[in-house]
Amino acid sequence: MEKAIASEQPVITGEFERQPVPSSHFKDWRRFLGMYAGEHAAGTEFVIGPLFLTAGVSAFDLIVGLILGNFLAVLTWRYITTPIATAERLTLYYKLEKIAGRKLVTGYNLANGLLFCFLAGAMITVSATAVGIPFDMPMPALTDTAPSSISWVLVVLAVGTVISIVAAKGYDTVAKFSNWASPFMIAVFFIAGVVAAQRLGVSNWTELWAVWGDGSEPFPGQIKFTFWHVLFFAWFCNAAMHLGMSDMSVLRFANKNSVGWISAAGMYVGHFMAWIAACLMYALYLKSPEAASIFASGGVPPVAPGPLAYEVVGIAGLLCVLIAGWTTANPTIYRAGLAFQAIFPKSSTVKVTLVTGGIATIAGLFPAFAMKLLDFVAVYGFILAPIGAVIFFEHYFADTFGVGKNYAENKGISFNVSVLLAWFISMLVFYSLSVYQGVFLSFFTLPAWISCGLLYLFLSKRFQKK
Repeated sequence: MEKAIASEQPVITGEFERQPVPSSHFKDWRRFLGMYAGEHAAGTEFVIGPLFLTAGVSAFDLIVGLILGNFLAVLTWRYITTPIATAERLTLYYKLEKIAGRKLVTGYNLANGLLFCFLAGAMITVSATAVGIPFDMPMPALTDTAPSSISWVLVVLAVGTVISIVAAKGYDTVAKFSNWASPFMIAVFFIAGVVAAQRLGVSNWTELWAVWGDGSEPFPGQIKFTFWHVLFFAWFCNAAMHLGMSDMSVLRFANKNSVGWISAAGMYVGHFMAWIAACLMYALYLKSPEAASIFASGGVPPVAPGPLAYEVVGIAGLLCVLIAGWTTANPTIYRAGLAFQAIFPKSSTVKVTLVTGGIATIAGLFPAFAMKLLDFVAVYGFILAPIGAVIFFEHYFADTFGVGKNYAENKGISFNVSVLLAWFISMLVFYSLSVYQGVFLSFFTLPAWISCGLLYLFLSKRFQKK
């Protein structure tokens, strides 16, 4: 009944921020293929791949962990995110407003939008390392946190401005750009991986395996990665998007649930082939005289995607790094813009997205977001994933538990305390365990998600009964 009423509302905007997507705007799998492949075979891959090496990962742990972890991520997109997205046809933010109330969602949207801005900023950093090469710009070191030169600031501002303008054009423009760019990026990643492997002397599977061998000690400031670190990182590095339901905002356009399988294009092209290719490029760099000199002086070799790709495949590598950061930042800024637009519903999506891009560009000035990407991705997934459990558990178990759906909307309240307590308690408990036990945060993402969903149902039953 609710959907019928909503569908009678006039179409206000082509992005449908506060109404279900009508059937006339459903899109088939082809419209998502380029976006998923382009977003996940993109800027983060140039950083995450090398960071695996700095974490001292072994060959078995890396390859097998990625195969299984990415498969679990695809299953999560297909069977948790997509069915709810196609059933509701709403953005995450509007759906959550119906459950949690506008005041509570305002706080969530602010946190969500800012975290996505920081991720987009890291990708602007990646693109800037390519643009800066012709200007002989000093590249950020692995330990850098703040801007290191005026040239760095100018390049980041220029790159961020262009990316923000594209994102402000809306979903169709973002998808079209990704569709156009992803074949080129995938080809360059593959060629760069092959060239790097050849220059490392790899001619068979055994020699490729030997590049990582049994692993090594992590670089200073990095934690040691095992098989389980790789598996859970691969599964939950995008936890905010699948478990956290952020991809409701894009999958609400899907014409059927099987579109969820298209996430495999991002996982196995990007989070497998591209990560390993980037690993090989960095492994080649670590054998260079420059890296040897840095090691000898007690320093840590930098992870700068632009120079790495340029050394292996030349100008094509620079273009790939530039476009790769772009195609990740674009949909990320789009998602963040939707979060902020939910806070300011009377503001135009274009203006909000441009402001969002400005915040992401400022974040991109600080290399720490890119250089600590393994840790940052684990943290933002852990924070945002549990709130998706509120939607999931209500969708499937509300009737069983006798809990009212869309409680805030139906009761006319602006703050559903059950949602806040479930989210806050689950995060506090498992984050505390991670800190005090020294356990990698991604290990606690799924327990926090499940506990948040169960707590929400339990607390809702008690509060609604009163």
